[in-house]
Amino acid sequence: MTSRTLGFAAIGTALATSVALLAPAAAHANGAPVPVASGLNSPRQLTFSPGGQLYVAEAGVGGDGACAEHPEFGESCVGPSGSIARVNGNGSVSRVVTGLPSVANEQDATGPSDIAFTGNSRFAVTIGLGAPPEFRDALGLAGAWLGHVLTGDLRSTTLRSEADLVAYETSENPDGTDLDSNPVGLARWGNTYVVADAGANAVVRTNDTTVATLPPVPAFAPAAPFPGFPADAVPTDVVRGPDGAWYVSQLVGYPFEKGSSSVWRVVPGSTPTKWATGLTNVTSLAFAGDGSLYAVEIAENGLLGGPIGRLAKVTKGGSSHATVAAGLFAPYGVAIRGSNAFVTTGSVLPGGGQVVRIALG
Repeated sequence: MTSRTLGFAAIGTALATSVALLAPAAAHANGAPVPVASGLNSPRQLTFSPGGQLYVAEAGVGGDGACAEHPEFGESCVGPSGSIARVNGNGSVSRVVTGLPSVANEQDATGPSDIAFTGNSRFAVTIGLGAPPEFRDALGLAGAWLGHVLTGDLRSTTLRSEADLVAYETSENPDGTDLDSNPVGLARWGNTYVVADAGANAVVRTNDTTVATLPPVPAFAPAAPFPGFPADAVPTDVVRGPDGAWYVSQLVGYPFEKGSSSVWRVVPGSTPTKWATGLTNVTSLAFAGDGSLYAVEIAENGLLGGPIGRLAKVTKGGSSHATVAAGLFAPYGVAIRGSNAFVTTGSVLPGGGQVVRIALG
């Protein structure tokens, strides 16, 4: 396993299945998670459109196209099974954008990762990769849009490439290490977009500029190859704060050490600073209307112990953070509407993903 990307191969299919069936009911501080949608294919980030409709990026189930050896989760095949799903008021799911590229095997999937809207219909979506350029090349035409930011309109079937993050990683390589791109978190920035590239260990802008590069994180867990092993930063999400700065979450790579993740505050042109520490394997951030920041930890005790995570309220400058809901199976994305958080769970399960609603108090 590389330490760069977001793959969950360490969990294994058997563990994922058994935990999904046997995980305890979620503990909670404010309200029990209430399922509002199910049957999703490895759901990742989710967002509300300006009109108030909830959309989810589904990484998909791969397909019967070309296969290649993914560096994170092994032999994987490509197919047009990625999608953007709308969660309707009655809990039904409508896949409003289909045919997006997905690469998967029995352990994991990569594909559509996050969505941003520029109106009720115009959108952008990140398509993950989590691998070097030659992996994408091996998949042929069916995998050509992996590692891109795509834009489109829900009223049309036409998509276009806003940016090729794999090409940018190849030419610029912001962290100066091996070539690896995995565009995941996404936010609008003027007429462009800003992207958390988990493979590149960088936050980049779709006008071919680097906003910030996050440093390696020394790991001291027993699974580390040696004390102080430089685990990759693995930025996962980027959101605009009430103060206008960007806030960036990080998973931190192998050995996914508990407490090693931070929330970074990024002001373009300045050195990133740690805004909060002591978090674990964070995949998503969202600000509430009152300015409070919430984070999803996909694995509260570290991914090597299994994907049982939580939603936490982040304490500015702190290293300890209040649990809002725990015991969540493979949670990934969070979006906030009013006094409720909406969280994707089962993010490693084809057909088994959900969106749950959690009262914030």
